[in-house]
Amino acid sequence: MTVASVNVNGVRAAVKQRNEHNLGMLPWLTAAAPDVVLLQEIRASEKIARTALAPALDAGWHLAMTESSVAGRSGVGVLSRTEPTAVRIGYGSDEFDTLGRYLEADFGTGADAITVASVYVPSGAARTENPKDVEKHDEKVRFLDSFGPYLDDLLAAGGNVVVAGDWNIAPDERDIKNWKGNLKNAGFLPHEREWVAKRMASGWVDVAREHHGDVAGPYAWWSWRGKAFDNDAGWRIDYHLASPTLAARTEQVWVDRADAYDLRWSDHAPVTARFAR
Repeated sequence: MTVASVNVNGVRAAVKQRNEHNLGMLPWLTAAAPDVVLLQEIRASEKIARTALAPALDAGWHLAMTESSVAGRSGVGVLSRTEPTAVRIGYGSDEFDTLGRYLEADFGTGADAITVASVYVPSGAARTENPKDVEKHDEKVRFLDSFGPYLDDLLAAGGNVVVAGDWNIAPDERDIKNWKGNLKNAGFLPHEREWVAKRMASGWVDVAREHHGDVAGPYAWWSWRGKAFDNDAGWRIDYHLASPTLAARTEQVWVDRADAYDLRWSDHAPVTARFAR
């Protein structure tokens, strides 16, 4: 099974033809042919998302998603070649379950059963005297404090599980080109990296890091500004955390980085992991 994950930065924008060479997300979906695609930042109602993805749905893809109660924000989903046997929205949080940040889907039965989950962690902010920064910082802390124990319980329940998406946290120095310049910025704050480290200590496996080893990146997000993409000055904040049983079946992990800046249909590139049956 191949499980791709991508923050589409607005599904309507992602499927739009940007120029004669950049035809948007849908040709990638056909060419890459993953079994499952975990989507983040759909930023649309389910009705609008289904309209945007109509060519794929007409071709047989299935969509399960949860939109945010705040219009035009967040939203996660699962696109799959086969229909899930079950779908669960949220993780039991009164605050976050209606904000389109987490969704699980089950596929297969018996020894072949697998649970996939799409997550979109709040971007957060460094805590300053600015009230907006305080609000964003504290929101991310509340999310992490409630989501961490849920992930640990999910892992302890056993089975083949992979949670992937935009975590908005780079785990360590290998995961940001300019890590020294981001030590005090959201996404690389000490408490955020400690949170990821705790998930690893509990048994979750970062399959891309295990697969690629001790190298820089490979990155999957670059700012639209300046020459970040051209210089590969990116961040690795999109990744798959898998249960040990599933991680042991990892065959390959790769980033579908666009060949040129003007061929991008999101500021994130899809990250795909292939697991042996």
